[in-house]
Amino acid sequence: MEIDGYNVAGLHVTDRRLEVPLDWMNPDDGRTISVFFREICEPAQQDARLPLLVFLQGGPGGKSSRPTSSGPGWLLDAVKKYRVILPDQRGTGRSSRITGTTMEKMSDAKAAADYLAHFDAHAIVADLEHIRKNAYQGACWETLGQSYGGFLTLTYLSHAPQGLTKCYIAGGIPSLFPNADEVYRRTYAQVAKKMRAYYARFPQDAQKLDAIADHIQAHRPRLPNGDVLTVRRFQTLGLMIGMGEGAERLHWLIEEAFTDEQQSALNHHFLLEVMVLTGFDENPLFAALHENIYAAPDAQSAWAAERERRQHPEFAEDHRPLYLTGEMIYPWMFEEISALRPFKEAVEVLAHKPLDRPFYDRERLACNTVPVAAAIYFDDMYVDVELSLQTVEAVGNLTYWLSNEYQHDGLRQDPKVFEKLQSLVQDR
Repeated sequence: MEIDGYNVAGLHVTDRRLEVPLDWMNPDDGRTISVFFREICEPAQQDARLPLLVFLQGGPGGKSSRPTSSGPGWLLDAVKKYRVILPDQRGTGRSSRITGTTMEKMSDAKAAADYLAHFDAHAIVADLEHIRKNAYQGACWETLGQSYGGFLTLTYLSHAPQGLTKCYIAGGIPSLFPNADEVYRRTYAQVAKKMRAYYARFPQDAQKLDAIADHIQAHRPRLPNGDVLTVRRFQTLGLMIGMGEGAERLHWLIEEAFTDEQQSALNHHFLLEVMVLTGFDENPLFAALHENIYAAPDAQSAWAAERERRQHPEFAEDHRPLYLTGEMIYPWMFEEISALRPFKEAVEVLAHKPLDRPFYDRERLACNTVPVAAAIYFDDMYVDVELSLQTVEAVGNLTYWLSNEYQHDGLRQDPKVFEKLQSLVQDR
């Protein structure tokens, strides 16, 4: 059903929505949710027959890009050739968004965990196939997957490759042997490397971060929403340093942390920014489902990031210089962060719940015939390069580009990344 059509920033935009089953394994049980997707093309091309490109957003729990006159750059280039589809992953944005209120309505922890389990990669791929068949008359399309969008791409290739003509992946090649402990062993090492590089670049910031941490330990300040700010919550700001401009953003954030030279109090605007950056109000599903993306039928995550952290004393709250953490979700977050508290019991059940079926079919991927091009970033803080290289060698018809020019968000930073990916499969 078409919702609305309009022009924004020189682009023609059509907003659309479809009802889909909540549970694709039991679609006749009567429970449905709404999936929203946005169509983008050049205004002069709105009635033309164009190839389709669907963007698979990062996440989990990520809504799609909202286009503006400045980008994202890859999108402004893509509309010259494609009709671009920007879906909000189920449970995010305008696709029956899950919030704490959603969780509070559940009858018990098991029911809430079962509900969350319906928002995994299998369900997202089933939604995409439903959109393709019902909104686009079954026309096959190309996909562009950023970060977790690459994980979704391999799930798509494993279970519904008939809908795909070409696939592009940027910074998102998962291991085909999901093991959360192994992932975090590697990514903690990468975060430590990033922190050393950060302090080498901004040596004065070691003293600043230490002073902030010492103040937090001594005074336990409250954020504007009433949450107590702890050192371990403050450390989660390290999530930003694996992005192209993340180090600069962190540097400017802490520059004015204190109200005076005596460091007697933290600035309100600093506390407000920390609250937003660490609060998950916009995307609680990211926290709720994050470790689940490394689950398998024979391997539960069971809070692997928390378990592995104990093996890395440099990330202790009292270690100086203070080391920030990265893309790790911990059980204490669901106690300390108000937006996540309603998810606490559900995620505890989910953390010990094995998958009913694997996300990846290794045999089918080995025989894959859909052309795939992948950008692998050598210094990626979130997706381990060695695990990625193991995977690309095991997937048929996949060509990759290994680069040290970009951080994890290279696709967002430079449209040339998408151009390079297209060139890798141009004649295939």
